[in-house]
Amino acid sequence: MRKNMILNYTIASILVLVFLVPVIYIISSSFKPLNELFTTTPTFFPKKWTIGNYTGALATGDFSRYIFNSFIVAVTSTVLAVVINSMSGYALAKFRFKGDGVIMIIILSTIMLPLEIIMVPIFQVLKTFGLYNSLWALIIPPAATPTGIFLMRQYLLTIPDEIIQSARIDGASEWKIFYSIILPNAKPAIATLAIFSFMWRWNDYVWPLIAINDPKKYTLQLAIANLTGEFGTDYNSVLAISAISMIPMLIIFIIFQRQFVQGTVESGMKG
Repeated sequence: MRKNMILNYTIASILVLVFLVPVIYIISSSFKPLNELFTTTPTFFPKKWTIGNYTGALATGDFSRYIFNSFIVAVTSTVLAVVINSMSGYALAKFRFKGDGVIMIIILSTIMLPLEIIMVPIFQVLKTFGLYNSLWALIIPPAATPTGIFLMRQYLLTIPDEIIQSARIDGASEWKIFYSIILPNAKPAIATLAIFSFMWRWNDYVWPLIAINDPKKYTLQLAIANLTGEFGTDYNSVLAISAISMIPMLIIFIIFQRQFVQGTVESGMKG
């Protein structure tokens, strides 16, 4: 048993190291001067540390605006995703009605559809409603996702039906049951959904590239991509801003890591 634990921890440590090496290299390289980035004998850590890459990137580009746009999109979309997916998961987990199984199968089947297939119809809908080239075009489409609905449904199935029945007998409305019983008991799943939703929206590039053409409404990922020009790439700024873009995700994961692990495990315990 002890040998198995040692083996598991060893494998896990190796995997963590493999995944962390590129991240650490990006962060360390963001403090390198330009001549060290293209030296014939590259080093993992800079010989001469400098914050000039950060000050230069923040001074030349309107990155405060891009960070703000990304923050608004990620936070607003995450709040909507938590509310809508929680309500949908609750309905599919605790209500029995004709066709509920078929609806769940249809929702799950859409997970297999690549985003490229539905981009055109989503774009046409947004353009029809006058949302093209606005931040709402990035916020509304991912407000409800099949992954989020499935995650919330699976977790809410673990909540005993007797609790809900007792609340109904005491005269509690469905809305009161939802926000007084369901949401407090679903904190691990909500934290998991929030982390995933924020991560997807914060790192999204393809859809903002399609839905936004006003530079003032660019998200951070679009701004980073624009640092790669036709006649060259500002690698110092790319590395510096890429390192900055990791900070929000790192903070959110550190805050919700316990709920994230618990929600991920418990969401697959009951089907």
